[in-house]
Amino acid sequence: MTIAFISHPACEAHDLGPVHPESPQRLRAINDHLLATGLDLALRHYDAPQVSRGQLQRVHAASYIDEVFAKAPDDGTVWLDPDTGMMAASLPAALHAAGAAVLATELVLDEKADQAFCSVRPPGHHAERDRAMGFCVFNNLAVGAAHALTEYGVQRLAIVDFDVHHGNGTEQIFRDDARVMMCSTFRHPFYPFSGADTHSERFINVPLAAGSKGEDFRAAVMQQWLPALRAFKPQILYISAGFDAHLADDMGGLSLLESDYYWVTAELKQLMLEVNGLARMISVLEGGYETGALARSVAAHLKGMLDG
Repeated sequence: MTIAFISHPACEAHDLGPVHPESPQRLRAINDHLLATGLDLALRHYDAPQVSRGQLQRVHAASYIDEVFAKAPDDGTVWLDPDTGMMAASLPAALHAAGAAVLATELVLDEKADQAFCSVRPPGHHAERDRAMGFCVFNNLAVGAAHALTEYGVQRLAIVDFDVHHGNGTEQIFRDDARVMMCSTFRHPFYPFSGADTHSERFINVPLAAGSKGEDFRAAVMQQWLPALRAFKPQILYISAGFDAHLADDMGGLSLLESDYYWVTAELKQLMLEVNGLARMISVLEGGYETGALARSVAAHLKGMLDG
């Protein structure tokens, strides 16, 4: 069992100051915990390359990419939206974050790794085709998924998103692509105030009320996600792995625990083995802002990949 762990030092250099919750300490906490627990030894480490412009243009408008490059500052901070800033190191970080998802796709589909986890920032699932949102510059997971569809001819690709916030950008990008199914849980009503009204054969959105616990999340997965995924039979599964639904993450307002992240990962792995014969899974870090809970949850997620 080979799990590729993909990151890059540039992703730590993106720093919007001590009061911004999307901080470099998030990746440092993950790295420290994996080393302390010995889980680091079970992973194969890779440096993320920079994404190419052509790879970005599969999911983002050329005009938006031009705007991001034009606004990237040499010093100071520029805000793409009220929550999403860029300083001098931010553009390289965003390029490596998206490039990580491309490399993960290649490693898994070329059978050089069974699964992959992209420990990157800035996150991506709020970034729409033509705008930044919610800390996200480029939609990292969408870039990787589009690479699988375009370069590998994947015909059935599934995305699951258990971040506390709805992945509005990912949904917008793949809304009209019949090759893609997306299953998500998220707190509602809550930022970005979308998703609750979208439910179809390919978009399985399950809003959760504030305070929802692990049993509520597990019921949503068992009753709605897994039957839909089983019928769809994805050839590869992407995970928007946001851990801000954790009880300790007071920004989120849900009450999941590390055991819930282990459980859902193991369930998804078993489903992929059942319908595809191979547990092709690519996970990309999204939210999670209480660093201790984040690090423990990532470890549980990786153990679910190993043990499931």
